[in-house]
Amino acid sequence: MPADSPRIDREKRTIAAMVRLYCRKRHGPRVGLCEECAELLDYATCRLDRCPFGPQKTTCVNCPVHCYKPQMRDRVKEVMRFSGPRMLLRHPILAIRHLLDGRRERGEAKEP
Repeated sequence: MPADSPRIDREKRTIAAMVRLYCRKRHGPRVGLCEECAELLDYATCRLDRCPFGPQKTTCVNCPVHCYKPQMRDRVKEVMRFSGPRMLLRHPILAIRHLLDGRRERGEAKEP
């Protein structure tokens, strides 16, 4: 399970773009992320690196294994709820790919 597969890399770019959009609009314009958003992005990246499904993964919301802590899951949901619609304007290709990946069913992601 290579952590740097194109699929995992795309998921990392997508969550990074979502967190940047959220942080810039909610926590004010600045260079880089605030401490809270940087922590969330680091956590999400770590979870993606350790995903047991690797390149065959579906989006996390459709995953049968919930590896996020409840508090972090709530924070990611808030970020995605805010950033999702804005991603279609700012990062349309990443947003569409994420939507298509989300259409995979839970059974399609097979453990290695």
